[in-house]
Amino acid sequence: MKKYFIIQMMILLVGGSLCCWFSVPAGILLLITGILLLLTEYFRNREQKHNIIKLCDKITQILNGADTVQFNEFQEDEFSILSSEIHKMTIRLREQNSALSREKQFMKESLEDMSHQLRTPLTSMMLIAGMLRKQSLSPQEQIQKIQELMKLLSQMQWQIETLLKISRFDAGAVKFQKSEIRMADLIQNALAPVEISLELKNITVRKEITGEPSFMGDMPYCTEAVTNILKNCMEHTPENGMIQIRAFQNAIYTGLVITDSGAGIPEEDLPHLFERFYRGKEFSRNGFGLGLAFAQKIIVSQNGSLRASNAVPHGAEFEFRIYQNMQI
Repeated sequence: MKKYFIIQMMILLVGGSLCCWFSVPAGILLLITGILLLLTEYFRNREQKHNIIKLCDKITQILNGADTVQFNEFQEDEFSILSSEIHKMTIRLREQNSALSREKQFMKESLEDMSHQLRTPLTSMMLIAGMLRKQSLSPQEQIQKIQELMKLLSQMQWQIETLLKISRFDAGAVKFQKSEIRMADLIQNALAPVEISLELKNITVRKEITGEPSFMGDMPYCTEAVTNILKNCMEHTPENGMIQIRAFQNAIYTGLVITDSGAGIPEEDLPHLFERFYRGKEFSRNGFGLGLAFAQKIIVSQNGSLRASNAVPHGAEFEFRIYQNMQI
């Protein structure tokens, strides 16, 4: 800075001296004007240097974790543009940091929930394994305990696989296969895994399909979503009960409504029903809190919606929509 100032002064003196050779008043006027310009430039550069120092101090505060740093004092010239861009970058970094903190907390809670969910069947499996070591068990009792063990293993396998699938959704690693899905085929495919369980509980399934509703989506994933909903309804429908499935299509969306004849959903559970690992005191006591969360992930990821409510006079109702103007 000083080097350029000295060079400018020398050029001004040389120029003023040459002007004085031809005209003394012109030379003096040139010297005075030049000195004023140099002083103006000097103070301007000094102010810019001061602003740079303040800007660097603010950046240092941000790097040290300050959350309330403002850049409003820089209002002129290119410093206002630079400070504005740094301010935008700061806001963006704060948002990303906040999002990362939330994700970290969510991951921590999810791991805690998962370990808690797995601990119960693992404890039961250890107890059963200890019983199987006893010589006093009859062959029939041994078969019964082995069946219980296999059931627990199957539940754990389903839970872990579902968690992995949800993680793939969260990571954006799921690619849907686009094809036309007829609601009649979707309902048939979704009922297949639960047909035996429905028969054992003597639950009647009533299907009502209006027209030939269809939509564009991924058949395997949509089938799994609807199956999870049906499993949930089956678990909370008493023996000799009924599950009603209605499918239809209008100008806005293709819809599927599944209603059971159970006790319904407690009001305090409704806002949390699709949350991962959520299990209400009454409605979700039999599940792991993953099936409905995964079903909603699948449907929402295909530009649809899944809602739960209470049917009249009683029972739970799930409405699955895929919108016509928002196809994947």
